[in-house]
Amino acid sequence: MKTHRKHAKLTLRKSGVFAPNELAFVGAKCSVIHDLVQEISHRLFAASKLAYVDASHAKEELLPKLAVYTYHNSGSAVVLSTIDKNTFNDRIRLSSFDLVCVNGNHYPANRQVVLLDPEKENSIKKRIDQLQDVQFFVKTRRNATVFDCLIETYPAYKALPVYDLEDVSSISEHMREIIQKETPVLNGLVLAGGKSLRMGTDKSLLDYHGAAQREVAMQLLKAQDLPTYLSVRPGQKGLEGINTLSDTFVGLGPFGAICSAFMKNPNEAYLVLATDLPFVNKELIQLLLEKRNPKKIATAVKGKGKKFMEPLVTIWEPKSYPILLSYLAQGYSCPRKVLINSEVEIVEVADELICNVNTPEEFEQVKSNLKSRRV
Repeated sequence: MKTHRKHAKLTLRKSGVFAPNELAFVGAKCSVIHDLVQEISHRLFAASKLAYVDASHAKEELLPKLAVYTYHNSGSAVVLSTIDKNTFNDRIRLSSFDLVCVNGNHYPANRQVVLLDPEKENSIKKRIDQLQDVQFFVKTRRNATVFDCLIETYPAYKALPVYDLEDVSSISEHMREIIQKETPVLNGLVLAGGKSLRMGTDKSLLDYHGAAQREVAMQLLKAQDLPTYLSVRPGQKGLEGINTLSDTFVGLGPFGAICSAFMKNPNEAYLVLATDLPFVNKELIQLLLEKRNPKKIATAVKGKGKKFMEPLVTIWEPKSYPILLSYLAQGYSCPRKVLINSEVEIVEVADELICNVNTPEEFEQVKSNLKSRRV
């Protein structure tokens, strides 16, 4: 008997209690945990985006009745507001962070750091069931040892590093490694689903370099060992034997293609490349990969003489997906608008490398230009 499925089967975003990458700090006073996380954040700030989840200790504190947004002159805001704790909303709110540190005295997380404080051994015993994936230990005192309850739970505890609380440098380096290991896998995504109305024929099939441009673009990305998809519109013909990814966000152009890729796999990043950019070469792709900055929502190419970035020669990180959807909810489907108004790593290149070809006249001119270079 067939069972009725109420909801569409979607790929879930990898997440813990609060975020994809999270660490609960347990086993010490809240002030010790807070201070340690603060020191770590100072060391990791330049390369990674961190957040801290804690509980208020002011029992008499009243909930704010007015949400207050105070903007610093840099444009950043300090927000005072009442936000109900909700797992699904928390995951969206914290999805842009590379690592979320959690005060484990109040909330669990999917991975843990255990601080060894003899006065807090009973606290560890109470939370022993929450300690399912301990990453390392931190001794709050020089003579502190791993508790018996931890040894029983983790027979292989000796394989885990043990740091002194004062050795913030080594602790930070270990956390940097945890963040780096969680850097999203990168795929290639060649956009070939447009209707090419101005060109009058499929732009992805135009021949600039001895083969259809979509094949040339795919080979550029595959040459960098990227699993590569050809983004197409539903019902598009002549795609046998090609690794395709069909639009599920239809009628939205490149914006819909990017969102469709994330809908297929919201846990991985995509290097998006359009097929109307015939001057993009191996060196440009390598430069983009070299400059990739997963701390930001995207790493985008910009012509040195151009005002704005080129969204279709861009690495889009998974943390950009909720932002793309939020723009769509406001009625915007322009990927460039998202880049302009977000934290983006910009890679400047010569303008001609990202020259678009949209009309038959432009195509003939570029073909002539390329031919003269080969002579």
